[in-house]
Amino acid sequence: MIPEVVARSPYVSLVTYRGNGTPVATPVWAVAEGAELLVWTRDDSWKVKRLRNDARVTVTPCDVRGRIAEGARTVEGTGRLLEGADGLGRVRKAMARKYGLRFRLMDSVGALVRGGKRPHVGISVTL
Repeated sequence: MIPEVVARSPYVSLVTYRGNGTPVATPVWAVAEGAELLVWTRDDSWKVKRLRNDARVTVTPCDVRGRIAEGARTVEGTGRLLEGADGLGRVRKAMARKYGLRFRLMDSVGALVRGGKRPHVGISVTL
């Protein structure tokens, strides 16, 4: 079950781990869907590369710059890549529901800039 404070937060700090165990935090948009927290990101991002090697993650509500409020709850989980059209389509729909026009514009303008390509992947976080 996704904690309500995480589900409602516009941004979460997603921590993934380097090969040597060093944590790396990245503020991301995330959508709670059932027992999963869904994240949308570039398929060549470092967080994707780190998840391929280590599925451990932590998630904490944060602001757009990744600043975490004092006393914010951090939740441990497991990240899994949702590759392929079905997984990414599900993440895109969930993002569009939560973030509306902001997400649609970012996704559409980004595709225009990249000549119609959408090099993204979804991440499913189970907490």
